[in-house]
Amino acid sequence: MNRIDRLMGILTMLQSKKFMPAERIADRFSISIRTVYRDVKALTEIGVPVSFENGRGYFIVQGYFLPPVSFTNEEANALILMESITARFSDQSIRKHYETALNKVRSVLRGNQKEKLEQLQSQIKTVTCSFGGNNFAYLSGIQNAISTQTILNLEYQNMNDEVSARAIEPIGLIFYAFNWHMIAWCWWRNDYRDFRVSRILKLSSSGTAFRKKDHRDINEYMKLLPVNY
Repeated sequence: MNRIDRLMGILTMLQSKKFMPAERIADRFSISIRTVYRDVKALTEIGVPVSFENGRGYFIVQGYFLPPVSFTNEEANALILMESITARFSDQSIRKHYETALNKVRSVLRGNQKEKLEQLQSQIKTVTCSFGGNNFAYLSGIQNAISTQTILNLEYQNMNDEVSARAIEPIGLIFYAFNWHMIAWCWWRNDYRDFRVSRILKLSSSGTAFRKKDHRDINEYMKLLPVNY
């Protein structure tokens, strides 16, 4: 990779995260920390306001406008492939957001890229499995609750068709056994529970912040699941 491409790659990394440690940049591009320092200095010399915070890494000063990111053919093709996966394994809320995001990507592609992308899209298909589709629209709301640490209210139907009302604090989403599962602290049970998203009947945000402050790490909870990863 030449230096111009590497500088653009570093700029993209800085755009993708609030903070980016020099070590991660060095690992990504197989360069030394000293080279990272020189490359970041080069970005600042062309007007990109890159700053640094001890213990966290580099960041782009808030409010700075960056031009639209350009995509290679391979990157655009990867997004089209993921569109078919998203359509099959996500729910209606995620499919809607992915479609609008993909349209934004298409808007910055060159004319010949758009033509190739449309041709490729018509040649990628998914086959519906016997377990059916995810005909609900909860994943986006769950994601938002996880990221903002907001309590959710839900009505849930268990495998015995019993319906209960719960106030929960979601800590993660896991896809296994061909279903999305929300792992959450349940205030009714005073314990963590695995809620299959397709069994949720109603879901709404309480607008209230988490009350529990010492939640289990989602990676630790995964060790308890009846599947091997």
